[in-house]
Amino acid sequence: MSKFFAPFVVALLACLPLSGAVADVFKFVDATGNVFYTDKPKHSGYKRILRSPPATMAVSYVTNNAGLTRLVGKAGGGSRPSGRHLSANSLLKQQELSPLIDAAASKYSLDPALLHAVIRAESGYNPGAVSHKGAAGLMQLMPATASRYGVRDRFDPQENIEGGARYLSDLLEMFPSNVKLAVAAYNSGENTVKKFGNQVPPITETQNYVDRVLGYYYR
Repeated sequence: MSKFFAPFVVALLACLPLSGAVADVFKFVDATGNVFYTDKPKHSGYKRILRSPPATMAVSYVTNNAGLTRLVGKAGGGSRPSGRHLSANSLLKQQELSPLIDAAASKYSLDPALLHAVIRAESGYNPGAVSHKGAAGLMQLMPATASRYGVRDRFDPQENIEGGARYLSDLLEMFPSNVKLAVAAYNSGENTVKKFGNQVPPITETQNYVDRVLGYYYR
């Protein structure tokens, strides 16, 4: 989705009863610059940008040069969205937030794909996400971590990404070039990783988290 698309689309999709998981998503840019997104490409000019399991829901988006986006198609039956694949709403949020994520990645010398992977695993690109442990926002910052990195509003996307990116950057310096340990520390805390001899802690939640983030990162 063009980064200039109207924010109201995200709110619109959040209200839609999208009962199925989104299938492969394709993108096409025509000669006049209009950008089309669909899971049902009509010709070979469409390029796949997201691979997901087959579903019966047909959802399409079109963005014109003025940045106006409209939803085309309708949702049919299908299975519930899988945690391994982005919903239509999450896909739109990903596109909307990409400029902020890329800017933070550049500022703190991070691979944007890694930052995206952490955000996807933490919140599914939901700025309002809150965990039962009290973590909040896109990168699920705990109050102490937010305070440590000067984040005043954990639900503000820019502040949250900024704080989370700084923390992840610090972890990569703490565990030099070891993405796996940095990701484990992001979930369980750097002291826990050190406690277990700089190894991924034998904690099921952390081990599953590391596998999920690295799966998103390397796919």
